[in-house]
Amino acid sequence: MKKVCLVLTNGFEEVEAVGTFAILRRAGLTVDIFSLTGINATGRFGLTCTSLKPFSQLNGAEYEALVLPGGPQYAELEKSTGVQALLKEFMDADKVVAAICASPTILGRAGYLKGKTYTCFTSMNDDFGGHFTGQYVAVDGNIITGQSAAASIDFGFAIVEKLLGKEKADQVKQSIYYKK
Repeated sequence: MKKVCLVLTNGFEEVEAVGTFAILRRAGLTVDIFSLTGINATGRFGLTCTSLKPFSQLNGAEYEALVLPGGPQYAELEKSTGVQALLKEFMDADKVVAAICASPTILGRAGYLKGKTYTCFTSMNDDFGGHFTGQYVAVDGNIITGQSAAASIDFGFAIVEKLLGKEKADQVKQSIYYKK
């Protein structure tokens, strides 16, 4: 079974974390959620996720994809040398890296969006050396970016399609009456 790691810290955007998690689990993926600090993380609107795995125990070799939800947490994720090392590990191994809202800026500032098609929270777009689409979701190779909380479901489906194929993504869409 394919495994995904999702990294949170205080200030995460609840819709982006929980919505993406739910879509991935509906597809049958194993999703482990890691907390950058301790075993809990409280979102920007007060939802506290408890009993998370400590980031210090994350072994990137065990996972096919890395998911970075946005929200104010992106600044802490970006400052973390551990997150930067994990991101480099995934990029060097050509594994799936998915970031939404503010978190694609982490990829951009690290140079991973050069020459890539991407999206992010519009006001946070900078000259990352790639092509900003402004769409809900952009997929370029193994990099998946999402624009905002409103894009969470499409973002989740893009990850499912990348890891398990279009047929599986379509099955999950049908199971939740997704119409677009």
